[in-house]
Amino acid sequence: MKKQMNKPTLSLLAGHRIIRFLSKKRKSLSPLLILTHDFPDPDALASAFALHFIAERVFGIEARIVYGGIVGRMENREMVRLLKIPLRKVKKSELRKHPNIALLDTQPDFENNQFPKNRHATMVIDQHESIGEQNADFSLIDTECGATSVLLAQAILSLKIDVPQKIATALVYGILSDTMDLYRAKRPDVIETYLEIIQHCDLKALARIQNPTRSKLFFSTVGRGIQNAVICKNILMSHLGFVSTPDVVSQIAEFLMTYERARWSLCTGRYNGKLHVSLRTAQPNAQSSEILRDSLERRSDAGGHGTIAGGSFKVGIRASLKTWQEAENNLVVRFLKRLRIGLKRQIFSRPFLERNPEKLSS
Repeated sequence: MKKQMNKPTLSLLAGHRIIRFLSKKRKSLSPLLILTHDFPDPDALASAFALHFIAERVFGIEARIVYGGIVGRMENREMVRLLKIPLRKVKKSELRKHPNIALLDTQPDFENNQFPKNRHATMVIDQHESIGEQNADFSLIDTECGATSVLLAQAILSLKIDVPQKIATALVYGILSDTMDLYRAKRPDVIETYLEIIQHCDLKALARIQNPTRSKLFFSTVGRGIQNAVICKNILMSHLGFVSTPDVVSQIAEFLMTYERARWSLCTGRYNGKLHVSLRTAQPNAQSSEILRDSLERRSDAGGHGTIAGGSFKVGIRASLKTWQEAENNLVVRFLKRLRIGLKRQIFSRPFLERNPEKLSS
């Protein structure tokens, strides 16, 4: 009886595609600028770190990791510090002079990165839904892989080399953070990739990254998120006001989803003249990214995948308090309208601290 050969998984094929492209191009890609989205999260950091390693150590391609915004969340800072991820703030001059730019966990048409408009990209590797055709030499968009880190993990595993412990640890955390500890993993190959890469991981370092010390400001922001929270049916919403980093907006949105009545959580924060928005849902087929895009004036200001969505839009550095409040309230009105929830008879109430119902508008 013949032994049946297993078919290559989608992620395995994706990993081979990355390696084939780098192997074919090699020194012609040097120097390669690896660009993440602004305010990079663990998935963006890990996938960029892995591509940097593969490019430099395997194919001799000079590479550099750059990002816009800041690395704000404590877990992300600890990840960069402990694993010694070689990244730095991008300069506009770099984007102009570098002929080869790879975008990780983002895409050229997205508004969440510093990639120049109408510029040709060398590589695009991402898990989010596209809003247009990719203008790139190499494009790999897998909306069901769970995390961009899965694609880079599969690429590095396909090389059959000793995976550096720091790279493996980064990829494990990138996968865990974007799949909600594998809860959002849609395909068996995502689990398989995780189980293979975790064998090379530094578990003590991973635990330190996942449980960093936190500042007084963080707890103050959490308290404000709870204090300002209102509920509409099964939708929990909170405006944080001005925040020290946009990362905290998604962190509070995730925290609010643990409320027993919540099926949706919407959180906003004001930062550097923009209103940052994070949306979470417990409904797996809800198409959160489409809902958030429809809730903003410009669809290109938002993106996401599965149960996670986020975005931002300009309000103004010198905007008045009234202008900020109008932007927040208009967002909520459009969001609820998109979910077909009427506002005329809808009552909002504070679910945590008060039981007396009150209206949304301030």
